[in-house]
Amino acid sequence: MPKPVAYTKGSIIYFEGDKDERVYILQKGCVVVTSTDPETNLPVTEQIKTGEFFGVKSSLGHFPREETATAIIDSVCICMTLQEFEVLFSNNKPVIMKMLRVFSNQLRAVHKKTEAILNKGQDINQQSGMMSVAQAFFDDESWRSCADVCINYLKRYPTASNKEAVAKMYTTANARAQRKVVTEVQDVTADPSTNKALKLFELPAFSRFAKKYERDQVIITEFEPGDSFYLIQSGNVQLVKCVNGQKKNLDILKPGEFFGEMAILDNSPRSATCVAAGPVQCLEFNKANFEILITGNPQIALILLKLFCKRIYDQKRRFKILVISDLQARIADVFCMFDEMTPAANPNDKQRRFNLTIQDVAHWAGLSIEATRDEVNRFATSHKIEIFDNNIIVNNILDMKRIVDTRTVIRQ
Repeated sequence: MPKPVAYTKGSIIYFEGDKDERVYILQKGCVVVTSTDPETNLPVTEQIKTGEFFGVKSSLGHFPREETATAIIDSVCICMTLQEFEVLFSNNKPVIMKMLRVFSNQLRAVHKKTEAILNKGQDINQQSGMMSVAQAFFDDESWRSCADVCINYLKRYPTASNKEAVAKMYTTANARAQRKVVTEVQDVTADPSTNKALKLFELPAFSRFAKKYERDQVIITEFEPGDSFYLIQSGNVQLVKCVNGQKKNLDILKPGEFFGEMAILDNSPRSATCVAAGPVQCLEFNKANFEILITGNPQIALILLKLFCKRIYDQKRRFKILVISDLQARIADVFCMFDEMTPAANPNDKQRRFNLTIQDVAHWAGLSIEATRDEVNRFATSHKIEIFDNNIIVNNILDMKRIVDTRTVIRQ
């Protein structure tokens, strides 16, 4: 059971970097949490108010603490395990909705900072952004996806000055897509026993939310307003980002994973394009039924909370890479990030093999392929890494960590 714990003035409740999955509520007193801003390297302090939670993100996301929590005066906190937190608050809709909105805003804020660096400070509006997505798919010869984005654009901006050019692009892309039709047969019945999220949606009542998509069909388009989110039941979904006019593949989502969840809480534009990587079946939920959905299914809210926590952590981790000025250190930190994401089975193994190409490293480092190739080749020349077609071997991951620690300079 949750229990009150007394802390004297100056006591550290937990340190940044601690691996601790307890959740706290400030019952009385004063607690501050202090973290380091990755952009300025300066401390950021936030005061916890009486009755507020802290330590939630790292607990739900299962990652090290991002801040240090200190009792400024004699204080009492309610301390609970993650399991106790889930049991006590899974049915408390107001608390869960508040947390979802707070975490959504935090994720959006980090995302905007990341976008500002990748887009070199340029502010891209929704209309020009959607146009750049269509053009990126066209240039990449992703004809079906390009045609879908063009249709979305013309529906949303029917009086746009460039509507004739967009219509021409659609006609060309659609004609080429028709010639490239691939016949696929795939079992769209997922195995619900493989994923906890899928088990929650076995009831026939959820069948009315089902949507099916063909290979290369666009499910949501970057920059368009969002009013729905999705759970993948079967198939894979490719996350695509348009960066400086180029199409970048971000991630592959699999059955049991959600996407599009940010937009339903803060009415913000979509942050990526989601494309069916083959036959896909999803459940689609909109803002109107979202709160009703989680009221009857509190586990869904908890799954979304955990998803937000993980994505906030991942986005912050990538942002830390992008603010490093030294290019060697920036690329070294890409390897360190992947080492953190997929730790070695044997902690004593210093050599690591990562399924990365130079193009992948360029994406995560926010650099051009040419600049990345130059820096990676310098690592190879000094025998720190070995480069293959589909993977890169880091001979000693500690070398990469030392480079990051000794050469990291915050990006100006």
